Amino acid sequence: MLTIWGRENSVNVKKVLWCAAELDLAFNFIQAGGEYGKNRDPLFLALNPNGLVPCMQDDENDLVLWESNTIVRYMAAKFGQGHWLLADASVRAGTEKWMDWTLSCLAPALSPVYINLIRTPATRRDKQLIENGIKRCEQLFDIAETALEKHPYFSGDKFGIGDIPMGCFAYNWFTLDIERKPRTHLQTWYEAISSRHAFQTRVMLPLS
Repeated sequence: MLTIWGRENSVNVKKVLWCAAELDLAFNFIQAGGEYGKNRDPLFLALNPNGLVPCMQDDENDLVLWESNTIVRYMAAKFGQGHWLLADASVRAGTEKWMDWTLSCLAPALSPVYINLIRTPATRRDKQLIENGIKRCEQLFDIAETALEKHPYFSGDKFGIGDIPMGCFAYNWFTLDIERKPRTHLQTWYEAISSRHAFQTRVMLPLS
């Protein structure tokens, strides 16, 4: 049995919960982090000394993992039956690069915008930081738009793990009360993932 620690409104925890839902996995879920606490308790720190969520335990092989993209890869490899973590190295790398690109490029640009607009009182918001973040996100989504001209998903011709990190951050982007440049391919992709039941139940939560 899997146990997942985290809070449902965390973008990184959403990746793991969405993946688990797509794979129809049974798991125990322990609310931790943020208002739930627990992530600084000795029990949790013994599992993840970083004190961050998500964290996953797999009792079957006594495995503990942290880092959301790593957990998604593990679930895909163990439970995806070859459909999600592809054997072809070139195709697999082309899919996984979008997972890491989201983490290394998109997240640092979008997170300050999100934190300022959603978690910061209006009187304390850094308008310049918001403007700079939106400008950078627009540049990054132009890159994503170009990629989607060739394939309908970041995972290629079919939905896969390359779409999960992007999908979680894209939900925040499309839900924030900001002006956005229209992008045909990105919009089509977003509508496709938004129609998935697992996305609706695990990702499309109120921003908080």
